[in-house]
Formats: sequence, structure tokens, C-alpha cells
Amino acid sequence: MQQPRCLRGLLTHLAPLAYLGHFPRASAFSAPSSRSVSRSTMSDGEPKAKKHKPDSDSLDIHRRLEKTRQDEAESILDFKFNKKRVEMLSKADEVPDCDGIVYWMSRDQRVQDNWAMLFAQRLALKYKVSLHVVFCLVPKFLDATIRHYHFMLKGLEEVESECQKLDIPFNLLLGEPVDVLPDFIKNHNIGGLVTDFSPLRVPRRWLKDVKKAIPQNIPMCQVDAHNIVPCKKASDKQEYSAKTIRKKIHDKLPEFLTNFPPVIKHPYKSKEENEAVDWEAAEKSLEVDQTVKSVEWAVPGTQAGHDTLNEFCLKRLRKYATQRNDPNVNALSNLSPWLHFGQVSAQRCVLEVKRYKKQLKEGVDGFVEEAVVRRELADNYCYYQENYDRIEGAYQWAITTLNNHKKDPRPYLYSLETLMEARTHDELWNSAQIQLVKEGKIHGFMRMYWAKKILEWTASPETALETAIYLNDRFSLDGRDPNGYVGCMWSICGIHDQGWGERNVFGKIRYMNYDGCKRKFKIDGYVSRYGGKKHKYIPPTK
Repeated sequence: MQQPRCLRGLLTHLAPLAYLGHFPRASAFSAPSSRSVSRSTMSDGEPKAKKHKPDSDSLDIHRRLEKTRQDEAESILDFKFNKKRVEMLSKADEVPDCDGIVYWMSRDQRVQDNWAMLFAQRLALKYKVSLHVVFCLVPKFLDATIRHYHFMLKGLEEVESECQKLDIPFNLLLGEPVDVLPDFIKNHNIGGLVTDFSPLRVPRRWLKDVKKAIPQNIPMCQVDAHNIVPCKKASDKQEYSAKTIRKKIHDKLPEFLTNFPPVIKHPYKSKEENEAVDWEAAEKSLEVDQTVKSVEWAVPGTQAGHDTLNEFCLKRLRKYATQRNDPNVNALSNLSPWLHFGQVSAQRCVLEVKRYKKQLKEGVDGFVEEAVVRRELADNYCYYQENYDRIEGAYQWAITTLNNHKKDPRPYLYSLETLMEARTHDELWNSAQIQLVKEGKIHGFMRMYWAKKILEWTASPETALETAIYLNDRFSLDGRDPNGYVGCMWSICGIHDQGWGERNVFGKIRYMNYDGCKRKFKIDGYVSRYGGKKHKYIPPTK
């Protein structure tokens, strides 16, 4: 029987494990007759993750993860892929005769543990065509510097190397997606486009532009490979706080927190020879600030990210529950750069950490709260709130209280330059800023203090938010991220928080001060490590 190329035909005629060989449309997922479909076929969920005990640490993490994927399924064709991860973006739902499928990699820059990559391979295997991975390198992106581009490009070099081993062409296209991707699709006779998910406005604009520019008969879909519970499935509205989204996410975790099958060596090769990427030319194409240099502590790429994850589980997870808010203790996961660039999957991190649930329950629960609930709350906010980086994106009570105190006299007024150079009167704040500039990160607890003092020491809430976002996006390896925007909005605008006792400048926004930090940890230890100094305050001239 000829394989049907329309979705409804595919649902009617294909065997259970093949029903996602076509791009899914929500309306086309009505259950077929029970006479022709087994009970397992009608389940929307994926199989529960197989348990892997910590004693398998005798294998290094890379070999162990490879074995875990192979134990899960031979390939994505043998795995019950959850259709809820996929959203159809085009009206076209029929794959035309073609020579290949494209995975347009953007936010999730890895090969394995990537639902978007896996879904693209599933389609390519079903239609017995080549699979192409395409990344569009724009010359500049918001306030990203060479620090960020270097980390990203080195990670993509690893992606190219892994793709080569799997006979999957990797293509680095230089330019805006709308300028380079449609031509690639045309020149390679591509019949379907799969991409990953971002809630931020620039990647969403890229998506809209490409959708308009490609032939309208080519199906295009998006797979949320960044969140464990897909953003739009976790909630259909902007959630008020962690409290309102927590149960929604935990109720869906058993369905979505599964192991991954492997991306396999692809049996159908491209008709065209694929040239190796010219990474030197790629770097020369950039138009970014070259003065913010790479950091030494974070090695780019999925392998280094998995090493960091393994080290966290073995050495720091036991301290996570009780000491993660102490900047003097190395208790954090330190995974944010790899998570931000999608070089490591958050789902993989949670699966690994949960292996230690019996011994370290409080630490595991704390990590799940931060890596799943809080992280996915940030995506929720940025997706449903278009003003996610502006005062207008705050709750009305916060906008009102900030406006009421807008003209309050500030105890100190600092310029962007003074703040960037860590030359304030507060050695604790200066140390946090020095850590940000030198290491590309600030300890999580100190980042809250850092942002709240910017509110206190600048001329207006608007200036404070703009300053905090600029400094974070310019220096932090995980800048330009929903977590960063929400962190600044929480600190300055009270997003996901409640009103507190009213005071000058802050109004009802939660307050933090030097003495409060002093009660929580030894300030001298943190200051001595980063060398923050008190600088004499010189009031700005009128």
C-alpha cells in the first residue's frame, strides 16, 4: 500500500508507532476506530522514564547517557513520541515529494536529548529522505558580546562534529533567517521544516518572517525542546506566581518527564556534498563588542555541560538544599550557561538529579523547583507578556507603587558607567558586579541584591530596569534569557511577588539591604574573593 502523505490518511493507514510520521495538526488527532488501533496507540503520553540507579556511575556520564538512550529505543521510530510537544505553524499539512527535512536549530543547540531534532529525524526516516540541521548565525543579537558568541560557536562546532558522525549535514548560514533559510529550502528541495521554541520577541519575529518567506506548501512546525512540560501545555495564560503554576506543572510531569531515545546515524544521505563550516569566516562575520572576553570556568559544548551536571550531582547536590543561598559556598549547579544556549537539556538535568532522590530528597526537590517550576514560569511570563522587559509588563499594584515613589529622593545616584565599573560606596554590590564582569555570572542570591540596589541608586524605575537588563545581557553568559528578564522584573517590578511594607523609592516592592545580607552569610568572605572596594560617593552635578 502506498504511504499516504496527508495527515488524516497517515492516521488512518499507518501502524501505531508510525502515526507521527507526518506533521501533526490538532484537528487531525481524533482517535481512529478501536478496531484498528491498540489501546497503547490511543494514549497521549510517553512511556514513563526507566529508572537508572546511581551505581552505574562506574561508567563515565557520556557512555552512561548513550546507553540510557539505546536502552529506551533503537530510534525515534520505536518511541511513542508525545504529539503534545508539537505545534503546527503552517496551513500546509502534507509533505510534498522532496529530498529532505530541515531542523532549523536555534534555541536548543545540541544533537541528543533534543525533542525537535528527534521529531525532525522521525519525519526524515518516515519519508526516507535526508535530514539537514541548519543554524542561522546573525551578526549581532541584542547586547550579546564576543563572550556569548564564542561560547555559542564552540558549542556549535561540537554539534557539527557529532552530526558528521551521524551522517547528518550541519549547515551554518550567515545572516538573518529570513534572508538565508528560504533559499536553502529551495535549493535542497526540502519538504518540511521543524524548529524549536523560544518565547522571546526576536526569535518569534524570525519565525513569522520565515513562515511568510518559504513556499506555502511546505509544512512548518515547532517543537518545545527547551521546557520539560511544553510552555503552551503547562498553561494557556500568564501565571501570577510560582504558586499558581506549580501544581499545573507537577500534574503534567509524569507525562512529559521521560527518557530520550537516541538520534541515530541517518541512513538517507543528501544528494549534495556538504562542505565543512568555515568557523573563522563565521567569527569574522560578527558585529559585536570584542572587549568582553570569554571566561575560563565554563567550557562550551554538550560534553562539558554533562561533566558539570555530573560534578554537581556527585559533589554539590548534597549542599544544595541548605547552602545554595550562601555566596561563599559552592553549592549551585552552575549549569545556566549550557541551559541558556541549549547545549544541555533541562530534562536531562532533572532526570540525572532525580537518580539521587532517595539519598538527597531535599536537594533534589529544591533543584526541581528551580530548574522546572521557576524556569518554566519564566518562559510562561515571557511568552504571554509582550512587555516582559519593560515596566508596563509589571502588575498594576507594582506600576502604581513605583510611580507613587518615582520622585522620592535617592540616597545615591549612579551613572551606568559608574555601576559598570563597580565604583559605588557599597563593597558588597561592587563585588557582585566584579563577579559578573569577570566570571559572566553572579551568585543567585547576590543577583537579587544587585538588581534591587540598582533600583535604589538610579533616577527612575525605568532607568533601573534598563540598566539591570543591559548589564546582565552584556556580561552574563546566560543573558538575554527569560530567567534573566524575570529576575530583573522580580527584583525591580515585583513580578511573581506580592506587595510588602511601603518605604521610600521601593514603595511596596520587596526590599533588600546590606544588613540583611550580613545576617545571612559572611560578607567579608565574598568581598575578599572579588575585591570589591568602597568608593567615595560623588553626587552627580546638576
